[in-house]
Amino acid sequence: MAGKEKAELKLEEVSKLLVDRLTGGGVSLGDVLHAAEGLLQGAPAAKAPAEKKAPAKAKVAVGEESSKFKTVPLDWTEVYYTTCQNIAAINVDQELGWTREEYKKIGVKYAYLRSREENDWYPHYIHNLDNLIRFGGLFPPIAVHADIRRTKLLGVTHVPAEGGCMLVRARDDLYRVQELRGKKIGLSKSLNSIKNDWFRIQEQQGIELMLRLNGMTMDDVEIVDFPYADDWFDKPEMVGPPMENASELYLKRDHKHDMAYRPLETALLDGTVDAIYTQSKVFQHIQEATGTLKAIEDLSRYPDWTLQVANIPAAITCTAEMAEQHPELVVAFMKGMIKVGRWSNEHKHAAAAILDKQTLYLDVEDTYQGIKHIDMVPNLSKQNLASVAFGKDFMFKHDYIKNDFDVNEWAAPEFLEQAAQELLNERWKIETGAKMLTASIRRLG
Repeated sequence: MAGKEKAELKLEEVSKLLVDRLTGGGVSLGDVLHAAEGLLQGAPAAKAPAEKKAPAKAKVAVGEESSKFKTVPLDWTEVYYTTCQNIAAINVDQELGWTREEYKKIGVKYAYLRSREENDWYPHYIHNLDNLIRFGGLFPPIAVHADIRRTKLLGVTHVPAEGGCMLVRARDDLYRVQELRGKKIGLSKSLNSIKNDWFRIQEQQGIELMLRLNGMTMDDVEIVDFPYADDWFDKPEMVGPPMENASELYLKRDHKHDMAYRPLETALLDGTVDAIYTQSKVFQHIQEATGTLKAIEDLSRYPDWTLQVANIPAAITCTAEMAEQHPELVVAFMKGMIKVGRWSNEHKHAAAAILDKQTLYLDVEDTYQGIKHIDMVPNLSKQNLASVAFGKDFMFKHDYIKNDFDVNEWAAPEFLEQAAQELLNERWKIETGAKMLTASIRRLG
């Protein structure tokens, strides 16, 4: 290799170290200086340390311009929320508005992420908005905390019955997973390097588990990748006008029958592949109702709770900055989630009717069947934290995240505990005040 080419290669290595240093990637200043010295002396540039700790500051993917990401200016008198189509108290609260009431008590505006045109969809996936609270699928927040910025895990809602299914064409002579040996299984692949590929993670995890339960591995089938751009999150035509409520998104489309939510289904129906992954009950019942598809395996039917892998539990996360600098904002949110979760537990049919506006269950009754045994009050139980750890470990093992971390250290139960205590105190004051008033009336009478 010519001297000029060597110098250019070393300069590129130094540049990468410098970018990693500036974006909080765990490279020390000494590493950068040593590499630069090596460049000047003609020695090989030093390599970055093999292991990195989760960065404390937000960063964007290498090569991406920070100006690409749109957000409102930071204002701690405002809190924004974002959510997925999960079974979660936040998706019931969109109609009740009880969390907004908690913020009004402390003089803070509470609004949906997309209620401001300055915010595109990326904060939902990379949490590049300090005053944002996210309640949604598990895999994106794991990726954020591992590789992008420090966050706090505030609570989770686990819906174990959503597991995962193996779908095949209804008229195919296939009835067991073992009969897929040598056949094609589809696997989606996002080409977006900015955000986490949560679709592929849950598909791969579910497929691997279903094969293993049937004495097979991925080597026994042919995996067919389906790459797609996955780049609509900041496009004006997709971002659209501001919306006050997350459910407004689904007023514009028949989401239960929109094939954009089930992209691999077309490939299965036209014979490009022989099987695909889908979520148990969620998606599954809609897909089977077409009469063209059937499930030959279902992880939700096994007694082993660790098999439930469909991007769950749904996790509540906020930035470390919010938790450390403005804990009252976090407590207000958790008070809302506890109140709405309790109401949902007591009124499951009503909650199902609200959730059906967003979920991909077949209808209201199907949604009710999906939530009737679910605790809608978020928690950080040992079992649920273990479920989070299973998802995180899979992501790390398969290189979906670069940095490992301790889930128990990520969890911040103090906010949930304080919220519950404040609600208890408020209830005590109301009930005690009512009793005192009754006693006074009796004495006057």
